Amino acid sequence: MNNMTKFGLTSAMTALAANSALAQEAVSLDEKVNAAFASSTGWFVSFIFSPFPGTSFPWIVMWLVIAATIFTLYFGFVQFRFFGHAISLVKGDYSDPNDKGEVSHFQALATALSGTVGLGNIAGVAVAVGIGGPGATFWMIMAGLMGMASKFVECTLGVKYRNELADGTVSGGPMYYISKGFAEKGLPGGKILAVLFAIFCILGAFGGGNMFQANQAHAQIAGIVGDYPGWITGIVFAVVVFMVIVGGIKSIANVTEKVVPIMGVMYVGAALIILAVNFDMIGWAFGQIFEGAFTGLGVAGGLVGALIQGFKRAAFSNEAGVGSAAIAHSAVKTNEPITEGFVSLLEPLIDTVVICTMTALVIIISQQLIIDQETGNYVLNEAGTAIATVGGVGGVALTSAAFGASISWFPYILAIAVILFAFSTMISWSYYGLKAWTYLFGEGKASELVFKILFCIFIVIGAAASLGPVIDFSDAAIFAMAVVNIFALYFLMGVVREELASYASRLKSGEIVKHKG
Repeated sequence: MNNMTKFGLTSAMTALAANSALAQEAVSLDEKVNAAFASSTGWFVSFIFSPFPGTSFPWIVMWLVIAATIFTLYFGFVQFRFFGHAISLVKGDYSDPNDKGEVSHFQALATALSGTVGLGNIAGVAVAVGIGGPGATFWMIMAGLMGMASKFVECTLGVKYRNELADGTVSGGPMYYISKGFAEKGLPGGKILAVLFAIFCILGAFGGGNMFQANQAHAQIAGIVGDYPGWITGIVFAVVVFMVIVGGIKSIANVTEKVVPIMGVMYVGAALIILAVNFDMIGWAFGQIFEGAFTGLGVAGGLVGALIQGFKRAAFSNEAGVGSAAIAHSAVKTNEPITEGFVSLLEPLIDTVVICTMTALVIIISQQLIIDQETGNYVLNEAGTAIATVGGVGGVALTSAAFGASISWFPYILAIAVILFAFSTMISWSYYGLKAWTYLFGEGKASELVFKILFCIFIVIGAAASLGPVIDFSDAAIFAMAVVNIFALYFLMGVVREELASYASRLKSGEIVKHKG
């Protein structure tokens, strides 16, 4: 062996040792971030998901279920009666470019959808089916249908009580309709509730709005290219997200109206291909869903487990009752608040009833998943390799494996979809969190810049943390928003009914007509 060869081998070994040391240091950093994050948020998660005494049923789930049911009945199944009119509004049939606001009905819907049609539809459904069995899908669908009414109420109020600033920009959302609406009705405590909501909204933006998205995006990318430190993915996402959100709602809307249709067609298209190939099994899959909804099919928690997981994942996915979408819809160009309520009720239908159901069907139809009664693990029938556990949710990896069972190259497509879903959700939630931030600390370029930088820092943290603490904190923060928001909606839903009665009467009499321009 000559000296040059020896030198080359020595250099290679030195470089390899250096890279190994760097990798260990990076992994150590990930572990430190995760440990610090988990220890600091555990108490908050425990409170939000604490069960009713003597049961395993979280009180927050019942809070959402009851509210969605009440709104559905109170407004006479508005989600079905005005469904056709909602479609017309999105098409722009009743739009007037002279109306106050910043974005169109379609842009507002796309922005709000980009915040909901995300990894909750991919990883969230896998979590629900993994823990609650096929029956969780049934309860997700039910939650989606009823949640349409919750979304209708909050988005109508968001437009009605929004702040229209001198420069043409708009600020709206629960913090505004709670404070203004309560004051208008002479009710006490509006300011306090509005501040509470704003605080929870900021936490939700940092948690479910970016940390969970970055976390699962990294999981899918690393599953394809090989394991590497999560903070690298986080930094890349943070830079790209910052470049978009620095331009405000118009910049966000311009991006989401393009990204949402692309990612939707890409993901739904793949699901439809698999369902078409396995068309003869669709009936069987729905049978599993309906049977599992009332029996649990032996999965953890039985009936209650399926119901809880279905409603939990649906709420995390479509955010009906949370109040977040009302912030995006408040920026719409309209002089009729109720019209945006109609548009917004389409979100849970698209997000949960359609996309989440397709994901669940693919997972179930793959027939790859069985339960090992001894270990409680989900395993692949053919390969025999574990891809998720009941205790440690597999998230996006479970969905990827199910799709990959029918389309071998799908994990690569899913990686692209995950990146788009995560990116679109982050930019939408940055706007939600920003409006909550400016409500607390005031409007202004400096205040906005501080929030945007903090938001991007949390993207890096989310990518570096593990799935468990991230998903727990994300759920807790978003559900905490729903506690305040739904409480306020009960006091203000009469205002929405007056708006609905007035608009319906004028629509029937022909006073409201399609815009000719």
